[in-house]
Amino acid sequence: MEDGEWVLVRRPAERDFWKPTSMDLADTSTPLKVTFSGPAKHWTDAIPIGNGRLGAMVWGGIASETLQLNEDTLWTGVPGNYTDPKVPAALSEVRKLVDNGEYAEATKAAVKLSDSPSDVYQLLGDIKLEFDDSHIKFTEGTYHRELDLETATARVKYSVGDVEFTREHFVSNPDQVMVTKISGSKPGSLSFTVSLDSKLHHTSQVNGKYQVIMQGSCPGKRIPPRVSANDNPKGIQFAAVLDLQISQAGFVHSLDDKKLKVEGSDWAVLLLVASSSFDGPFTMPSDSKKDPTSESLNALKSIKTLSYSDLYAHHLDDYQNLFHRVSLQLSKSSKSNLKDDAMEMKKVKSYTTKSYFGNSQDDAVSTAERVKSFQTDEDPSFVELLYQYGRYLLISSSRPGTQVSSLQGIWNKDIEPAWDGAPHLNINLQMNYWPSLSCNLKECQEPLFDYISNLSINGSKTAKVNYEASGWVVHQVSDIWAKTSADRGEAVWALWPMGGAWLCTHLWEHYTYTMDKDFLRNKAYPLLEGCTSFLLDWLIEGPGGYLETSPSTSPEHMFVAPDGKPASVSYSSTMDIAIIREVFSGIVSAAEVLGRKNYTLIGKVLEAQTKLPPTKISRDGSVMEWAQDFQDPDVHHRHLSHLFGLFPGHTITVEKTPDLCKAADYTLFKRGEEGPGWSTTWKIALWARLHNSEHAYRMVKHLINLVDPTHESDFEGGLYSNLFTAHPPFQIDANFGFSAAVAEMLVQSTMKDLYLLPALPRDKWANGCVKGLKARGGVTVNICWREGDLEEVGLWSKEQNSVQRLHYRGTIIKAKISSGKVYTFNRQLKCVKTFKLSE
Repeated sequence: MEDGEWVLVRRPAERDFWKPTSMDLADTSTPLKVTFSGPAKHWTDAIPIGNGRLGAMVWGGIASETLQLNEDTLWTGVPGNYTDPKVPAALSEVRKLVDNGEYAEATKAAVKLSDSPSDVYQLLGDIKLEFDDSHIKFTEGTYHRELDLETATARVKYSVGDVEFTREHFVSNPDQVMVTKISGSKPGSLSFTVSLDSKLHHTSQVNGKYQVIMQGSCPGKRIPPRVSANDNPKGIQFAAVLDLQISQAGFVHSLDDKKLKVEGSDWAVLLLVASSSFDGPFTMPSDSKKDPTSESLNALKSIKTLSYSDLYAHHLDDYQNLFHRVSLQLSKSSKSNLKDDAMEMKKVKSYTTKSYFGNSQDDAVSTAERVKSFQTDEDPSFVELLYQYGRYLLISSSRPGTQVSSLQGIWNKDIEPAWDGAPHLNINLQMNYWPSLSCNLKECQEPLFDYISNLSINGSKTAKVNYEASGWVVHQVSDIWAKTSADRGEAVWALWPMGGAWLCTHLWEHYTYTMDKDFLRNKAYPLLEGCTSFLLDWLIEGPGGYLETSPSTSPEHMFVAPDGKPASVSYSSTMDIAIIREVFSGIVSAAEVLGRKNYTLIGKVLEAQTKLPPTKISRDGSVMEWAQDFQDPDVHHRHLSHLFGLFPGHTITVEKTPDLCKAADYTLFKRGEEGPGWSTTWKIALWARLHNSEHAYRMVKHLINLVDPTHESDFEGGLYSNLFTAHPPFQIDANFGFSAAVAEMLVQSTMKDLYLLPALPRDKWANGCVKGLKARGGVTVNICWREGDLEEVGLWSKEQNSVQRLHYRGTIIKAKISSGKVYTFNRQLKCVKTFKLSE
């Protein structure tokens, strides 16, 4: 029943498989809620909800409400031809100029290697709710809006007179529906109208008594400068169906055949389903056999018998199975003054005794206020919230079977979003998936692997025609059609054929965390094979006996050539070689696991590895960004491409390459702290890999700065009031980068080594517990610490037997981890307890 009570018994959360033996290390975390004291004034004040495919932004308006909708397959355009037979001649010209040291001239000539821009991510539309005029006179101080990360539910509450109105919103992955429940505390108090609208070409009409159907289409080509031979191709078609359910006491009738009007109801439930005609990146929309309207109606039909409670239970079970794998608690030193301690205890108690919505004093403090105060209070529980928010966003924007989480995840309000809302492959798309493994969300990375597979198909054509090479290649920007050719415009950003290679490093990484041989054999290895084939053909013998990439850029960064001219094109940028080294290492390791060491391709890779140029150190002691020690006109540049080998790569390490680590330290110092959000979170991870907790934390603090959306241009990086990260404008990559970087501060690993608390800011997060992080080798890691010192470690592996070297402050011990067993180690790294996972 809608108004009845229900009880749900759930499986134990993965984060609870191990518990610390000390009672005072038990979970005392504060609620994971993003809270607001008023309706959204800007898009970045709205609450994002999603199920990987379908997303919404909840504004929380009072007299009128907008639920702004997205569906991840709504893009401009049609499948493209990503080849250009004129490129080989242009490539020869550019290579000759590079060989002659004419880098400025090579930079100008390299524009001939550019292609057209990507297509553009679109929006779906809006659910518009209009309440009666009495809602304008709501009672001041009663308004509350929140996103509960524990349940992936957005809630709005306010009072009009003696009636309390509540709204709940969630997007279910198992049932593929967005659900909204609106209630009034008094019988018959709820009246409103509801309709669907869109900025895209569309029609909408009432269907029967309780439904509104919207049908529309995306543009068949993007706005200029895209040039298409066909002036008006048919674009992706879409449909959305809104279904209304109300209490027995209410009435519904239609207005103008476009709106539904509800009067005198106790409650109402809105179900929104949507679909498109997109049938993969290789099918023209005009050839698609998919009917979005019938698909949407069938989707509704399949859930018509489910109550609100049923839908919510399915949603919670699905979402919490992922979200509840990891918990993080951080707190300051208990040796701080008693007043601070009392405040901390008061906070914990008030949080744990709150009602469903919460009415404690702490709820009056909006999340935006917490961001503002962080520079002075440095509240560790806010770090917990921002860390888990990144995990929430990944679960909400990337699920098996969906598109990849793009530049803004799945959320977008514009026909022309910033940077086309397209996947950018020179850091941004990769960063989106950094937390998927270490933060225990491996399933969320599946769309990336599907996407790489699609890219490899188009990329093989681009490699063959444009570069006369085998294998497959992808450049810097792509889209839903799996564009693989270079972007439009200047070489400094457009000329970068390493996008596919960087993506391929995620394939081997996935295996190192999951130890999934079937994945390695069937999915990863064939893609690595094709990528490697291209790289072997792309590398050319240089005069010094080393293999070179030419032409080559360091993403989006210029240099001053020896003749004093600005240039971006040379040869063998440090990032090119670092990525190639990582891919080669991955395929050799994969071949060993799969018994393919004797394959001809592996022999070629082993030979090529010995001819790759080393990472060099500049005259000033920093890591050299280009093959030569060119003058850098922008030492504070946002990209950190030449430090790829440190993170996310593995060729620069504290133990094996101390000189390069010293150079990397100076490189980060030179780059400075300013930069967009994604640059800031990359710096956190880089400092963490250097085991420099002080600087890693400085960058954590640097990110937590409230951005004013009315003066975005005054900011670099920072957070909006809904905790979206800013470039500015909004880019979601830093939300994901933050979660991954915090995990990196707490746990680092190789297949055989586990580094515990390698970059813990002991004075800032003196006490804490993290449970459920993943390490390479298939191990789940749980750590508790007290006053900055390790207290207990819990390790387990469901399916793998492994031997791990545990590292903590110079102490190293070997630990044998048997599958299905949980091991507890004390502060001296001595195993003090074991039990079976099933116990």
